[in-house]
Amino acid sequence: MGTRIRFAEPGDAAAILAIYAPYVESTAISFELEPPSVEEMAARMAKISSQYPWLVCEVDSRVAGYVYACPHRERAAYRWSVDVTVYVDAAYRRRGIGRALYTSLLALVELQGYAKAFAGITLPNPGSVGVHEAVGFVPLAVYPKVGYKLGHWRDVGWWQLDLRNVAGEPAEPTPIGELCRTPAAAAAIATGEKLLES
Repeated sequence: MGTRIRFAEPGDAAAILAIYAPYVESTAISFELEPPSVEEMAARMAKISSQYPWLVCEVDSRVAGYVYACPHRERAAYRWSVDVTVYVDAAYRRRGIGRALYTSLLALVELQGYAKAFAGITLPNPGSVGVHEAVGFVPLAVYPKVGYKLGHWRDVGWWQLDLRNVAGEPAEPTPIGELCRTPAAAAAIATGEKLLES
């Protein structure tokens, strides 16, 4: 059956939650304290999926990881910037899935017309830093002791990736809902899938 990257569907919410919940319960990687319900996860997916891409990686028909983009901030002038996040099931780490998912996602948000991507990483997390820097992110800033979880104050580092030239007045980003069935979107997703073939 192999490995593929595709757009997430509402029916993936339970599988996505199964990947995410351990990060909430046992690590400081997510600053949530309690995992959401399946219904809440589905609602989160629905809230952003018409404008921003949410992708999953399937290995032999099982969701092994996911990645998505969302608004960087709510104020209108930020609308050419996105925050991005990737999570991989513990059983599938160190297989290049995170990098492949990001490669597909970043190709899509660039296609949409976004200019900047940002990622927040609870520190220390050398694995996550490595994945982000492997796809081109550069360190931007550290918020020292900005969150308290699992008995410790946590630093969060921010990384940035320039997706396109920001000179001049930009066109409005194209909603992913208008692009998801186009050959250009398929080609963007294929950029990440090719990394999983090697």
